[in-house]
Amino acid sequence: MRNTHEQTAAASRGFTQIFGLDPRIAFLTFVIDLMLFGGAVLTVGLLIPIALAVGIVLGFITYRAQMRWYGDDRESALIKGVIIGLLTAIPTPLPAILYVPSGLIGLIHMVRNGWGRLTLRDQNFKQ
Repeated sequence: MRNTHEQTAAASRGFTQIFGLDPRIAFLTFVIDLMLFGGAVLTVGLLIPIALAVGIVLGFITYRAQMRWYGDDRESALIKGVIIGLLTAIPTPLPAILYVPSGLIGLIHMVRNGWGRLTLRDQNFKQ
């Protein structure tokens, strides 16, 4: 059983933070999945090893973006990155059912918290 601090931290994150995916990552995943699925159909499965490699790279990109842009902690971002990587490596359009709604949830989360995370910021700029 979890202690009260962990329960409070999980409750304070909210639905959109837990299940949301950065909209830019959801769009990137959608586009990459469409390209890989179309290529796998045309090549009769010869692109499956490439889809696996692309899934690993996309999983890493998702992990970094979720931590930096979406504000996820390390563990949540890692879980989301692994899920996106595995779903992308599957050569079917079925995973879009999962990450497109997550991207919409992420967009709602960003709108509710302000659009500040969507702007580019210079890390060396000091006010």
